[in-house]
Amino acid sequence: MRSLFVTGTIEIDNAAVVSHRLKTIRTRSKPSTAKCNLDTYTLFLLAEPKYAGCNRLSEILGDVSHDSINRFLLRERYEPKDLFDEIKQHIDLIDGTLSGDDTVIDKPYSDPALTELIGYFWSGKHHRVVKGIQLITLYYTDPSGQSVNA
Repeated sequence: MRSLFVTGTIEIDNAAVVSHRLKTIRTRSKPSTAKCNLDTYTLFLLAEPKYAGCNRLSEILGDVSHDSINRFLLRERYEPKDLFDEIKQHIDLIDGTLSGDDTVIDKPYSDPALTELIGYFWSGKHHRVVKGIQLITLYYTDPSGQSVNA
């Protein structure tokens, strides 16, 4: 058995390239045949500001299906904290600017009892409570101009 370590580079805002070494994630009993891996997915999240989804990564890679990427994410079970732990050493967390935005994606025909993310949220667009998914976007810029969005 061997431990999984990933090394590579991260491009942030097409300006700075930062080397990184990721922590040991888990121990594997056999080599992986997955076409999507942690390094590829991390670089994608840092480089894609708007459409960070399985379909978009599949379009960019060309030879990897969105189902393969989805299976990778379900198997590894990464959390947003994992990405933050990897990039926090490359940004200055003092005196930066954190911008936040919330939006509600309307889902008027979905059943909240059957779908985990569906709920009732205040909508500034409709000026009332609506059924949907609340999406909160955070964008951080440190004093040197390095940016991270989540």
